[in-house]
Amino acid sequence: MAKPRVFISSTFYDLRQIRVELDKFIEGLGYEPVRNEEGDIPYGKDEALQAYCYKEIANIDVLVSIIGSRYGSAGIIKEKEQEYSVSQLELKTALKEDKQVFVFIDKNVFTEYETYILNKNNENVIYKYVDNVNIYKFIEEIKALPHNNNIKGFETAEDITSYLREQFAGLFKQFMLDNKRVKETLIIRDIENTAKTLRELVDYLKEDSQGKDEEINRIIRINHPMVGRLKELLNIHYNIYIEGKRDLEALLKARGYKFNPIEECWERTFNNELLKLFISEDLFENDKLKYIKASDWSDDFIKLEKAFLQKDDDLPF
Repeated sequence: MAKPRVFISSTFYDLRQIRVELDKFIEGLGYEPVRNEEGDIPYGKDEALQAYCYKEIANIDVLVSIIGSRYGSAGIIKEKEQEYSVSQLELKTALKEDKQVFVFIDKNVFTEYETYILNKNNENVIYKYVDNVNIYKFIEEIKALPHNNNIKGFETAEDITSYLREQFAGLFKQFMLDNKRVKETLIIRDIENTAKTLRELVDYLKEDSQGKDEEINRIIRINHPMVGRLKELLNIHYNIYIEGKRDLEALLKARGYKFNPIEECWERTFNNELLKLFISEDLFENDKLKYIKASDWSDDFIKLEKAFLQKDDDLPF
C-alpha cells in the first residue's frame, strides 16, 4: 500500500536539526518523508527551477514548510518584482497545486513580522531576526491567501511534531467521514436510480395499459395461486377466472358441489366417495379475492378430503 508522502521544505543549515527530528517523526508514523538534502528532489540544469518544483510537488500528499531566520541563496528566482528562494518556491507551488500545507514560522521571526507590517514602507529599518526582508514579504503574501494558510509559530521541533500529530489525526478522521459520505452518496444514488426506473416503468405501464385495467386484473386473477390449486383439486384443464366468492360459488355449483354450513365446506358425492372441499376465508376480503404472492401461498388455504361411502348391500343384515 502506498504511503503518504510528506515534503519537508525549509532552508537547510539553520533548521537542519529540526528537519532531522521531523524526518524521524514522519517515519515513525509510517509515512514517507521527502527532503531535498537527501537527494529526493532531482533539481538539475536542464529545466527551470519552477519545472522541477512542479514535478516533485505533484507527487506528494502534504507539504510542511518551516520558515526560519535565513533566506537561502541557492536558486533565487524573480516573479513580479519579488525574489523567491527554493523553499519559498516549493511552498508557492504546493499552494498552487492545492496540496495540504502546514506552515511553521520561528516565533521570533513571527513576532518581528508585526514590526515589519508597521514599517514595510521604510527601507532603512534593520530587522534583528532575519537576514533578508524578503522573508517577511513572503509571510505577508501567504497570510493574505484566502485559504490553505495554516500558519503556526514554533520554538522547538516538538512544537511542530505535536501540532502535526493532532492535524494528521484530524485528517484521518475527516477521511473516514468523507469515505462514509461517499458510501452513503452511492447508496442514495442507487435508490434514486431505482426510483427513476420504477417511475419510468409505471409511466410505461400507464401509457401501455390505458383502458386495459380490467384486462390486467383478469390476468392477475387467472394467475392467482388459488386458481392453480383449484384446477389441480377439481381436475380442471382450462383457464378459470375468479374475482370473488360469487365466481367461486358458481364454479363449485357447476361441478356438483353444495355448501355444508355445519362443517363450513363444499361437498360432493362422486364414485361412492364423499368429497369435502375446505376453502379458507383468509383468501377473501369483503367477498373479493385477495392478491397473494406465490411465495406466500400455502396449500392449507384449500384442502380436499375424501371419505368412502358404504352401499346398502354392504350392510351386515
